[in-house]
Amino acid sequence: MTATATARTEPADDSSSLLDRPLTSLHLILVSTGLLLGLGLVMVLSASMVKSYQETGSAYSVFTGQAVWVALAVPAFWLGVRLPPRVYRRLAYPALLLSLVLLAAVLVPGVGIAVNGAQRWLDIGPLQMQPAELAKLALALWGADLLVRKQRLLGRARHLLMPLVPVAALMAALVVLEPDLGTSLCFAMVLFGLLWTVGAPGRIFGGLLGLAAVAAAALALVEPYRLARVAHFLDPTADPTGTGFQPLLGLSSLSSGGLFGVGLGQGRAKWLNLPEAHTDYIFAVIGEELGLIGSLVVLLLYAALAYAGLRVARRSADPFGRLVAAAVTVWVVGQAVLNIGYVSGMLPVTGVPLPLISAGGTSLLVTVFALGMLTSFARYEPDAAAQLAQRGRMAKLLRMPAPRVPRERRRRRVDRSGDRAGRRVTVPPAKTAGSGRPSRQPGPRREARHR
Repeated sequence: MTATATARTEPADDSSSLLDRPLTSLHLILVSTGLLLGLGLVMVLSASMVKSYQETGSAYSVFTGQAVWVALAVPAFWLGVRLPPRVYRRLAYPALLLSLVLLAAVLVPGVGIAVNGAQRWLDIGPLQMQPAELAKLALALWGADLLVRKQRLLGRARHLLMPLVPVAALMAALVVLEPDLGTSLCFAMVLFGLLWTVGAPGRIFGGLLGLAAVAAAALALVEPYRLARVAHFLDPTADPTGTGFQPLLGLSSLSSGGLFGVGLGQGRAKWLNLPEAHTDYIFAVIGEELGLIGSLVVLLLYAALAYAGLRVARRSADPFGRLVAAAVTVWVVGQAVLNIGYVSGMLPVTGVPLPLISAGGTSLLVTVFALGMLTSFARYEPDAAAQLAQRGRMAKLLRMPAPRVPRERRRRRVDRSGDRAGRRVTVPPAKTAGSGRPSRQPGPRREARHR
């Protein structure tokens, strides 16, 4: 009795998982950014209706302004995707100088605009901009360019820290003077993201974290409102009608939504005058109206953004792109962690907005442009660039050029005699006796013809 062999048919090229595909980073950034933008626009409308009607008589005034910023953010994202990495590297130093000038200008009386006791904005025509948001991106670009230029000297702590840490500290100090301690923490995130990616030793991280903790404690003791926030964090039941009103009401809103929430637009916190419901505490409105499911969806979108950004940093062949991708990812996702942390009562209140969701103009525009830049770096991954070489209809419609990855120059070894290996050695023609003309000797090609 003979056994017959049966041929097994294997699936066609299905060995790699979905997360290992060349365009995974690109698709994750596009999907997560688009969903967070759309969700943010809906939640800003829901969270701001009561306040808008009380202040302007229209329930859509804040939503209209946010929709205008989203409309401006879409071409900013397209521009960020379209620019190649070499352009971003050229913009590093001009962006740093411009951001330093703007950070200093916002502190000048009569130039900067003060809102709620903080002088953080500049009036540019019909729009107001916050220079600190632009400075985050500038620090990421300039710091990455600096570390790439000094990559052969980074084994020494002096070259690793100078002048990166002093410049970051200067920018953070200018923001603290506005005052805005929460945004200054984002500069620390960008700095730590750059140092972590470049492989800084643990003792440097420990020293910088210690200095940051001492500085934060000193700044908390200087300003009474910061000290009150820390005191409320240590004792949430203290001063429930004063400093603790906003955190307690926000935590109550977040926890009252249950599994599926009370329904979109049906939240009660905005009717109870929750301060900054459409900006700093919009995650509390999400938890109340969309419940645990909606909150988990937001967390999953930020987790997908974090995975995609770190994947771009890991797979990028350009050291500059690797550093910028890591710094931007740590900044955006870290800011989301700060916001969700103090809304849920796990961190002291810092006042940073929730990226892509909270109402705000400059923050939204700069964040979306930075994510467009991250998408551009995702397009220049070696595998992704090879797949995107053939532009499809969508790329042609959006006028997206195919990414061109520069070829690495092959270094040829030089032997002891000074001749490069692999190249034909040219023998200088020998002169015949008594004549000034060199005698013609058959070279390798001539000898091959004679043979």
